[in-house]
Amino acid sequence: MRLDYGKTSPAALHAMLGLEHVVGESTLEPELLDLVKLRASQLNGCAYCLDMHSKDARARGQSEQRLHVLAAWREAPFYSERERAALAWCEALTLLPQTGAPDEVYAQTREQFDEHELVALTLAIVAINGWNRLSVGFRAEVGGYVSPLARKEQAQR
Repeated sequence: MRLDYGKTSPAALHAMLGLEHVVGESTLEPELLDLVKLRASQLNGCAYCLDMHSKDARARGQSEQRLHVLAAWREAPFYSERERAALAWCEALTLLPQTGAPDEVYAQTREQFDEHELVALTLAIVAINGWNRLSVGFRAEVGGYVSPLARKEQAQR
């Protein structure tokens, strides 16, 4: 790791966690958010976040099939219309310089999400893009993450 940004700037870490808190308090499905976090992390090439969010998604019950074909979600029949809208919005905002957040993607997303959900979804995309930049930029160590969801499941056994 190049730098531990959380130790260097606890206020920055607190601000990022504040975004996560707002998203977590929303009515958005955790499984949908897993897909969004994974897709943004794929686009940004963030191995740390891909490792983390794939482990969380598996612990939450996402199928291997859905996780493996996520990069080609448009061609796969495994995603709901709501998930497709979220993934399209995620790609549009993650690749903002190339896409400009097109009106047709916004309209598709707006059909699936109410105003509060759309703000929360957008904040989730903002947050994961921020985490990706912190993790890639400061070279977060990949592989050691253990999902707290998996720990809860093991403790219940």
